[in-house]
Amino acid sequence: MTKLNEKPVVTAEMLIRRPVSEVFEAFINPEITTKFWFTKSSGKLEEGHHIRWVWEMYGVHDDVYVQHIEVNRRIAIESSDQTRTEWAFTSRGDHETFVAITHSGFTGSADEMVQGAMDSMGGYTMVLCGLKALLEFGVVLNLVADKAPDAHV
Repeated sequence: MTKLNEKPVVTAEMLIRRPVSEVFEAFINPEITTKFWFTKSSGKLEEGHHIRWVWEMYGVHDDVYVQHIEVNRRIAIESSDQTRTEWAFTSRGDHETFVAITHSGFTGSADEMVQGAMDSMGGYTMVLCGLKALLEFGVVLNLVADKAPDAHV
């Protein structure tokens, strides 16, 4: 039986060459987020609200609870699987933002926690790459939809 000394915590980071207000808005406003991540949302992220994110191509959704929002600095949510995700936005001058996404709270066997962490790392890295392409170059890369085209429903 495999045993972990500590539960995994995933961090994905990226410098986005856009102002912090624009990068922050991309994560709370589904009109923007649907261009690089999920396909539908029940609404804009607001502290204390429950929101449903949908990935129509895969026939899946996640119900998230917005625990905390500090405008242009931090977003914290809890997903339906009780994992927690936090976005930290650090302004680097007027035209650059460093985004760090931390995902924690994985449960299950050691193998399941490691697999969940690996999937999360890859997923959030794709999300940040898609965001960078969208905000810096105006390009929609379709990364999430194209990652597993044979899994589309």
